[in-house]
Amino acid sequence: MELRSRVVHAVTADDGMSTAEYAIGTIAAAAFGAVLYGVVTGDSIVNALTKIIDRALNTNV
Repeated sequence: MELRSRVVHAVTADDGMSTAEYAIGTIAAAAFGAVLYGVVTGDSIVNALTKIIDRALNTNV
C-alpha cells in the first residue's frame, strides 16, 4: 500500500517548474546576464577598477 501511495504521489506531484516556467526563467537569466555584461564592460566600471588596481600597485609599503 505504501508503494502505491508513493507512485501515485510521484505521478500526480506538481512540484518544480513546468516547461513554460523554465523558458521564462531562462529568458530572465539571459537578460540579467546581458545587463550585467553591459554594466561590467562599461567605461565607468573599467575606469574604477583600473584606478583601484593602480592605487594598489603604487602603494608605498
